[in-house]
Amino acid sequence: MSSQTMHANTEMEGKKSLADIAGGLMPTSTPIKSDKSTTETMRACTYQGSNTMEMKDVPKPLVTDQRDAIVRITTAAICGSDLHMYTGAMNPAMAKGDVLGHEMVGVIESVGSKVKNLKVGDRVCVAGPIACGTCEFCQKGLFSCCDTTNPSGAMDKLYGSRLCGAYGYTHTTGGYWGGQAEFLRVPFADVNAMPLPTDISDDAAVLLSDIACTSWQACELSEVKEGSTVAIWGLGPVGLLTAMWAKERGAKTIIGIDYVKERLDVASKVLGIITVDFKKQDVMTEVSTVCPGGVDCAIEIAGFRYAKGWLHTIETTLKLETDAIESVVEALKLCRKGGNVAIMGDYFGYANHYPIGAQMEKMLTIRGGQVCTQRYWKDILERFRKGLKCGVDPTFIITHRLPLEQAPEGFRKFNAKEDGVIKVLLKANGAK
Repeated sequence: MSSQTMHANTEMEGKKSLADIAGGLMPTSTPIKSDKSTTETMRACTYQGSNTMEMKDVPKPLVTDQRDAIVRITTAAICGSDLHMYTGAMNPAMAKGDVLGHEMVGVIESVGSKVKNLKVGDRVCVAGPIACGTCEFCQKGLFSCCDTTNPSGAMDKLYGSRLCGAYGYTHTTGGYWGGQAEFLRVPFADVNAMPLPTDISDDAAVLLSDIACTSWQACELSEVKEGSTVAIWGLGPVGLLTAMWAKERGAKTIIGIDYVKERLDVASKVLGIITVDFKKQDVMTEVSTVCPGGVDCAIEIAGFRYAKGWLHTIETTLKLETDAIESVVEALKLCRKGGNVAIMGDYFGYANHYPIGAQMEKMLTIRGGQVCTQRYWKDILERFRKGLKCGVDPTFIITHRLPLEQAPEGFRKFNAKEDGVIKVLLKANGAK
């Protein structure tokens, strides 16, 4: 049976009641599994189990739906969220041989007959979230909530509805192969691939797939504006770019919280923000000293895997909770009354000790969500091209550029926070 038949290639399946499909497969308006070449292979970085990535020869993807494009990858990146899969934190939703990666730039090699805005030879950035562009949520600009690209019912059981499909991001988001490979199939290519001008480098453009937009969305959701006071938990690539955008938007005070020396140094030297090393300093005391009464905008970007204290370490180990939320708790306590909290770090399950009283009694507004890349990327592209008012080059976060063949080593270094690593790019098909 073909993937076309298996996934009922119909239009606007997003109108179907989630109550009818919870726990099952929702027919999608484009096939999930790519048709593969029987004669051509490509090199890809494949998941082989916890902390094990291997380069393999795998079948090259083909146009499977007439709205598809095949992109020859020139630059991909390793995202902090890729480490959730790499470390085994998402093992139940992974399969041996999966290809990760949702940040990529490349050149269109072939297109389906229904692709209108792209042609062979176009250089493009590919969005991390896979969206149809026509469902209710896409029409609202909530592309990561797309109702038609993710066939998995797992999230319906957990959350009552589901995230969009996503490249290389477990089988709970469709099991799509990602871009840490020589070629990538892009469904709904007119929605999910953006043509690039010649005056933007691959290094800058690849940030548009996800993290430049995620960090901008963090500032949007927390309403960072001229004169705001901002605290950011987590100074990885997304956290550093969030601080950059807060600076660009005119924030008066920006505080970054982490423990990795290289990240703290970059935040201080490149961005000029206040830094707090949570292993050496008390976060509550330091932030309260700088901003008595709390910050206007509290942004959490650390995510679920980083338990700080013994209690959450024990509870996550014993599966009494899945997500450690100490950073979220600090954000709620250190946000001023009537302030805004944005949760942009990845959280997937459930957690204990959530201070719901702080949320209610302090009249906090709390928002979160996976990035809606297609909502922001054109605007951010133009900002990159013109140059930011704050004078920061967004590629400052890129510390390592490796050939695709060295992707497994890139994963190891990134996970170990070794060699001053902040952001790793992977160069494919002879790109430099």
